[in-house]
Amino acid sequence: MTAAARMPRPDAPTGSVRLLAGSAESGAPAKWADHLARYGPLPVGADGPAELIDLVDRSGLRGRGGAGFPMSRKLRTVAAGRGRPVVVANGCDGDPATVKDAKLLEFAPHLVIDGVLLACHAVGADEATICVGEGDAHAWYVYQALQARRHEEITIRVAQVPHRYVASEESALVNFLNTGDARPTVTPPRPAERGVGGRPTLVDNVETLAHLGLITRFGAEWFRAAGTAESPGTTLVTVGGAVRRPGVYEVELGTPVGAVLAEAGGESEPLQAVQMGGLGGSWMPIEQTHALPLAHEECREAGTVMGTAALVALPERACGIAETARTLRYLAVESAGQCGPCMFGLPAIADDVDELVRGGDPSGETLDRLRNRLGMIQGRGACAHPDGASRFAAAALRVFADDIADHVAGRPCPWVDATRWMPVPDSTRPGAGE
Repeated sequence: MTAAARMPRPDAPTGSVRLLAGSAESGAPAKWADHLARYGPLPVGADGPAELIDLVDRSGLRGRGGAGFPMSRKLRTVAAGRGRPVVVANGCDGDPATVKDAKLLEFAPHLVIDGVLLACHAVGADEATICVGEGDAHAWYVYQALQARRHEEITIRVAQVPHRYVASEESALVNFLNTGDARPTVTPPRPAERGVGGRPTLVDNVETLAHLGLITRFGAEWFRAAGTAESPGTTLVTVGGAVRRPGVYEVELGTPVGAVLAEAGGESEPLQAVQMGGLGGSWMPIEQTHALPLAHEECREAGTVMGTAALVALPERACGIAETARTLRYLAVESAGQCGPCMFGLPAIADDVDELVRGGDPSGETLDRLRNRLGMIQGRGACAHPDGASRFAAAALRVFADDIADHVAGRPCPWVDATRWMPVPDSTRPGAGE
């Protein structure tokens, strides 16, 4: 009998707060002793790798990094690869619209480490890396947690990744760990087939791995008791913009967007739209979002994406076109600079939207040119960056159509220059794309 089997079974978290249950009660980061008292020792070895992957499959756990890919399928692919696998935990918060990885790594670093160890057990890895942003304050909590668990058999390192929008894409992380260059690479092969050191590599978001630490303790049925049939469990949502209490909240998947905004204190002033899914997501009119369930299938059916589970509430007094233009300029600057759709396409569509902000094009030439460019870059990049940017721009053309008509008729919004709601830096980064 293992030590974990002899310990009393800990009480499972109830309600929608699971990952952050300990910190929600104490308001402080969980130390090693606190983590053990709450969850007990990690049940690594209680089940073999195949049984663990089957458990993940029954739970329906999907990736929390944006794409929502079933975790069990990734585990099986990596486990079946040639060579000893490697595990990479992505905690970079590369999208400025989200800070949920930072919150999780600060308040529940041991739950993330549990997930890393379990993932290593599932795929047969003997080493792992937790990636954080370069200079991030919460990296200290990760180092402290690893120091407290230096007895673990698996070697876990920490890598500090440059703060680039594309640097946390999975192939960019692998490339950085291999070469020091945090730019995406052309695939295939995917990292699951040949990644760090040429070995099969599991790249998962830290939130996904933290859920794994709970599922192995409390079971697949417990995990599925929250969320929807296709998107089970809870998720961390970053809520910003015109709400009373911006921050990170844990909610059940399937919670209506309006209820999530209410969790953040509700709107601080009347709203016109919500930007969903991070900067690679899209805009949605406010009247279409209140009842929209925050879940992958429902968002897709509504014409948007759940993405990184980030919401930015845009007030009526803001200029949605100016916000879109500023965000697209940031996305163009953050290009890896290694394929045409990014190097030339993104700056061009940013220029077009800038022209719409300035107005004065009653002929419609700018709009026609922009629509044509959006169609040309979709699906042609080395990574998904140009796809996300073009989706974001196309959504703005739909949601802010009336405002665009006013702009091109020479009646731009009076608050164009004062708008600052999307969480992107205004200055361009020297040397971008080099």
